[in-house]
Amino acid sequence: MLGIVRKKNNFRKQYDEFLLNSIDRAKSNWDHARETEEAISETDGEITSQTQLARQKYLFLYQEARVRDVRNNHFQSSVFDY
Repeated sequence: MLGIVRKKNNFRKQYDEFLLNSIDRAKSNWDHARETEEAISETDGEITSQTQLARQKYLFLYQEARVRDVRNNHFQSSVFDY
């Protein structure tokens, strides 16, 4: 029985780490899409929709992490502006 609990906790930790990495990538993609949209003088519907899609992906993953009560010990690279 104890082995099953350890496996379950291990799977949870692996998925949580994967989720945190996915959030970091989604935030980077969203930031890049926003910068692209701002850099182009004439934005069309496709660029705007790509930016909105990137935002929704990030928000979905972020909400999933909040529901799962995921915590991490490191700052996401997308938080820092260099």
